[in-house]
Amino acid sequence: MGREEMEALGWDSCDVILVTGDAYIDHPSFGMAIIGRLLEAQGFRVGIISQPDWRDASAFKALGKPNLYFGVTAGNMDSMVNRYTSDRKIRHNDAYTAGGEGGKRPDRAVIVYAQRCREAYDVPIVLGGIEASLRRIAHYDYWSDKVRRSILFDAKADLLLYGNAERALVEVTHRIAKGGINQDFSDVRGVAFARDKLPEGWSEAPADDIDSPEEGRARRGEENIAIRLPSFDQVAADKETYARASRVLHKEANPGHARPLIQRHGDRELWVTPPPIPLTTPEMDAVYDIDYARAPHPSYNGAKIPAWEMIRNSVTIMRGCFGGCSFCSITEHEGRVIQSRSHESILREIEEVRDKTEGFTGIISDIGGPTANMYRMACKDKETESLCRRPSCVFPDVCKNLNTSHDSLIELYRKARAIPGIKKVFVASGVRYDLAVKSPAYIKELVEHHVGGYLKIAPEHTEEGPLSKMMKPGIGTYDRFKQLFDAAARAAKKEYYLIPYFIAAHPGTTDEDMMNLALWLKKNGYRADQVQTYLPSPMALSTAMYHSGFNPLKPVRRGSSEAVDAVKGLRQRRLHKAFLRYHDPENWPMLREALKAMGRADLIGPGKRHLVPVWQPAGTGRGGEGARAGRKHAPQGRKFVTKGLS
Repeated sequence: MGREEMEALGWDSCDVILVTGDAYIDHPSFGMAIIGRLLEAQGFRVGIISQPDWRDASAFKALGKPNLYFGVTAGNMDSMVNRYTSDRKIRHNDAYTAGGEGGKRPDRAVIVYAQRCREAYDVPIVLGGIEASLRRIAHYDYWSDKVRRSILFDAKADLLLYGNAERALVEVTHRIAKGGINQDFSDVRGVAFARDKLPEGWSEAPADDIDSPEEGRARRGEENIAIRLPSFDQVAADKETYARASRVLHKEANPGHARPLIQRHGDRELWVTPPPIPLTTPEMDAVYDIDYARAPHPSYNGAKIPAWEMIRNSVTIMRGCFGGCSFCSITEHEGRVIQSRSHESILREIEEVRDKTEGFTGIISDIGGPTANMYRMACKDKETESLCRRPSCVFPDVCKNLNTSHDSLIELYRKARAIPGIKKVFVASGVRYDLAVKSPAYIKELVEHHVGGYLKIAPEHTEEGPLSKMMKPGIGTYDRFKQLFDAAARAAKKEYYLIPYFIAAHPGTTDEDMMNLALWLKKNGYRADQVQTYLPSPMALSTAMYHSGFNPLKPVRRGSSEAVDAVKGLRQRRLHKAFLRYHDPENWPMLREALKAMGRADLIGPGKRHLVPVWQPAGTGRGGEGARAGRKHAPQGRKFVTKGLS
């Protein structure tokens, strides 16, 4: 990270210099650490420039000119998601910065960093990380409320690696070392680059008939076919065309059959190669078995980095998610095929946590991944898996071809907690409850050994309308899981609660849907202190719904596309959030007004069947300090008690 460290190593230059918007933490939960250590293991000299001052190019010259390229990433989060709330308000903290201080990275960090790298030295620029990955094609940007070009063009970069790109990274770096950046990378999966035209020997298929079985069969029988997405100009000008492009992108996400995608941007062609082939278990083990320092860089002088404090004693056991939730970016980035580590590799890492982590108390804070209980789950038939075009393996129902066994995971849990020096192994990653109900034995194991008072769960809603747009199971599946969870807790003589998470203002959600959700919350005794208002992240299917008003989960054809109502106005978004916090006096005036307008004034009153009371505590209903004042002056007997949610 500095010249003095280069000199200590005897380096006169770096082969690759990686620029990141995060504090540098040498731990496999942080992409920068994996990328740096992986390149180091390949024999390359790697420098890290962490959170540079982006106002001029001098900070980007700190390690000198890289021999091969600058690698640029915004960090573990999209810089706009990191900086702004769902209401587009600035966040004043940053979990990936020393001291939690906000403002240490620019908006659209990938673009800004790439510009400064170019100003510093005339060397190739390779983009990676989640911000680049989720903006690899023309995409709707919530913060500017417009469709933006592929970030490859806005950053004026040479190459973009998307997804978890270990294989592509190693291949591309070796190729650049041998022949420079001006070569054909079209045979490398998981990359995007610009071309002037379609290369010889290739033909293209239009995206219009992507849902036609005849078209699908024809394409599978031919080689060297690329799928033409509507151009940037077309998707920027026409929302229905944007929705179709989004549908095609997600249809072409299976690495077993996906074709390259091409999209015209002005006079250039964006070329996106098919998604990476998932890493095998030995390959995953090799990535996580690298010798990481498992700590922040010493230059931070022990300052607390919130993201590090949260994961320092956690262990990742798998990647990917086949849930396909339309609002989530995991599948667009990591893919739908689960990539799992071996028991041996995971147990070795737990021992490293025990032996290397300063202040370790014997508690593993989490053993999981994007989803806690998809470990080693896969399609029962590899050929079926390679041809499948379903966006989800569990919606509308769990696929009959999916192996949902939790046996290997239960065995892993038992091995982990048997390691000497390990007192407790928690499961803090979200549990996919529609899979868990397939294994009561797993729920029993979870409750008896791996829950600490509360367990996070994400039904997201209770009503069919929004759930169908989210690709989430009905609330009945949650009820079944809760029955099994509560029964296991009673049998273990433990008082445990579920923490259900819900989303307000998701596309396809009506005011009545939120009212019904609020009534369900009250009936079940839940009072949420923190709630999530839907945020349209780049490239997600629900973002296409929000922007276009059409449903890309269904065929998108002119004149017959399914319309979706998006909750866009700030007032309606706040109302939906207020329904989730029906118990907060600050929200009662807004809720009373809405209920009267909806013809549901019958829900205003003092009884259990009512949602909000008629009375208003003094000093509340106007925002600011009133919320606390209202609790202080609430009439005796009216306790603001949280059950289940805190």
